[in-house]
Amino acid sequence: MATTESSGGGDVSRSMELLWGTGERATRGPKPGLTLDRIVTAAVELADAEGLSAVSMRRLSTELGAGTMSLYRHVPGRAELVDLMLDRVQGESAGPAADPDASAAAPGWRKTVETAARGELALYQAHPWLLSVNQTRPVLGPGAVGGMETVLAGLKGMGLSDPELISVLVMVSGYVSGVARTQVHAVEVQLATGITDEEFWKAQEPMLSAVMTSGRYPVMATLSADAFGPDFDHFEFGLQRLLDGLEVLVAQRTGGG
Repeated sequence: MATTESSGGGDVSRSMELLWGTGERATRGPKPGLTLDRIVTAAVELADAEGLSAVSMRRLSTELGAGTMSLYRHVPGRAELVDLMLDRVQGESAGPAADPDASAAAPGWRKTVETAARGELALYQAHPWLLSVNQTRPVLGPGAVGGMETVLAGLKGMGLSDPELISVLVMVSGYVSGVARTQVHAVEVQLATGITDEEFWKAQEPMLSAVMTSGRYPVMATLSADAFGPDFDHFEFGLQRLLDGLEVLVAQRTGGG
């Protein structure tokens, strides 16, 4: 999935005004039926159904039954709309905060990371278009900031420095996005080709069986039949190993090991 968009690609100041509720211009007369909230909601729903490339001001105006120019009275353009869409969904993944006063030996911080990681994976599954957005320059609205606040509150008991806490977030997020990208790609390729995973690997089986009995790849040949099977949860295995590594660091910092 190629990156097609970048957060902060428009008027960042205007995006911030809209995200934090200081930028909606008051109008006289009856309250209009079209609102910024309706526009963002419709944009997210359209992106979820058809991908981010389907979202345009013209298409949204059709979906909402409104004139295209009426949308521009609420949001200046598509780039700013993408910022609003990102923040709308980014507040979904953090989950409840762990007790920030819990001791480092307690599982509070570990539960926080687990909850955040699983929530972020679910976010990508619900909104695959997120993977096509370059978010190296995030525009921080209440959804993103609120999510970070919740997670960081649960990590304070780790006894790490502030840069290290942010690094924990970066590390876990990088792991989750990598797994999510593989999962989303797997769904996309099946839809695009009409060929199931089982059919794909079945087509390779005759040649691979001959290769594995040739003696050229002795380690590969000894792998069990379920080594590449779909039943092993690679996401949970990797997540737990990340957490195990962090536990070693926490123990060192807090005198527990």
